[in-house]
Amino acid sequence: MVRLCHQLALECEELPRPFHQQVLVPGGHHISLPYEFLVPCLCIEASYSHHDSPRSKHCPFHDRPDAYGPELWSSVRFHDYSTSSKDQMVMVLNASCPLHPQATLCWREAADEAAPCHDIPNSTASEDEQVYILDKVDVHPQLCFRFSYKNSSHVECPHQPETAWNVSVSVWGLQLRLHLTSRIPAAFSAALCQRRGGQCEPEAPLYTVTQPEGSAPGELVLLLPVQILGSCVLVWRSDVHFARKQLLCPDVSRRHFGLLGLVLALGLVVTVLLLNCRGAWRPDDGVPGGRPVLLLYSPDSEEHLGLVCALAERLRAGLGCDVRLDLWEAGGLGQAGALPWLYAQRGRVGRQRGTVLLLWSQGSARLFHRWQVGMADGTPGDAHDIFGAAMACLHGELGAAGRGGGWVLAYFSRLCSPRDVPRPLRPLPTYRLPRQLPGLLGALRGSPPAPRRCRRGRVGALLHRLLEVGAGEGSTSPRPPGAASGT
Repeated sequence: MVRLCHQLALECEELPRPFHQQVLVPGGHHISLPYEFLVPCLCIEASYSHHDSPRSKHCPFHDRPDAYGPELWSSVRFHDYSTSSKDQMVMVLNASCPLHPQATLCWREAADEAAPCHDIPNSTASEDEQVYILDKVDVHPQLCFRFSYKNSSHVECPHQPETAWNVSVSVWGLQLRLHLTSRIPAAFSAALCQRRGGQCEPEAPLYTVTQPEGSAPGELVLLLPVQILGSCVLVWRSDVHFARKQLLCPDVSRRHFGLLGLVLALGLVVTVLLLNCRGAWRPDDGVPGGRPVLLLYSPDSEEHLGLVCALAERLRAGLGCDVRLDLWEAGGLGQAGALPWLYAQRGRVGRQRGTVLLLWSQGSARLFHRWQVGMADGTPGDAHDIFGAAMACLHGELGAAGRGGGWVLAYFSRLCSPRDVPRPLRPLPTYRLPRQLPGLLGALRGSPPAPRRCRRGRVGALLHRLLEVGAGEGSTSPRPPGAASGT
């Protein structure tokens, strides 16, 4: 009698039907026996037909991985129990043979099963009775287990196609604006990178934002200043040990060129003014890094937001101001909340003799009117409305002191006019940009007005004209920014 069986720890178990057969083979004859998969524990067992006959067993494939090859993994059933809410990957193997392969993480480039899967170092899962567990993992359909047995391997990815978080990126002037949505409490990091030879390694600094425990699912925003056109951004979860890095490379289409020129021109204006007039603004004694500036605005158009971000970056990099901008403080906003963050920043600026810079626009005027109506009706303000809270704060300071000490208002002449500034705010020092940019810089530094040579001259006139031209090219009606999304 001859049969095929699977050699387990103590016995050779019969094959499942319809492959279980015992065939009587006359001496000197050949026999063919069917099997489902060629696996290392597949054995041939022979015995005489009489009862209690001794059995002879031969397992020809046990040490022949070249023989069973990929059929080994076809014989295994994988059960996925991974859960995003627990940051845990769990897979259970159901195999014909008592295998104990090693499981490590790898990142698959695409959802296609033929796509390469790149190994993640130091990511070996624990195993007990063919149950594989790895904790602190950002569970994702393309973050997979690679099972290895001798010189054979197989990649198995989580079976659930959903992801716990998603990210998209849009272009705002010379900024990349990341929009993150998450179903679970998590912390996210992002960094700019430049593609070189198929690689895109993150560059300092890192930007981080957090969705705290117990908070409702919602959108988080991170803003990254772009130093080089064509930059990409890497985004990943930073509160786990093993996470995918999502690469986003937004396409700066032609409709952004006018706005880019406008922002570049503004940056050039500020830089040249700072270089030519640096002697007019010396750091105050006892105020390391210069006076703090809390920058408030209403994000009513792509063009206005791009100019806000460009001005903030030049004040920080060129003038050495400690600029506080909500888009750069997403982590603090997420932890403290919008209103506590605003009042904490206002208190800090006041203690350090800094300035609150209110960048006005036509959208600001509309929001101010809406805020006034809400105040008159006694309607409670939105807990997430920083602009409304800023107006309430300014209203209180104007009422207490008769004028808003420490507050300065500025507007971009291409996007706003003096008529758009409400009457209650007109006592504030007001600057028209770019014409009165030197005066604004002096006000932020708390120093006398810049010398006339810094405000006039061929270079200043040329740069002013360049800015006007750039504004003309970028002053078309705002459209939704181009976006590249990933999951």
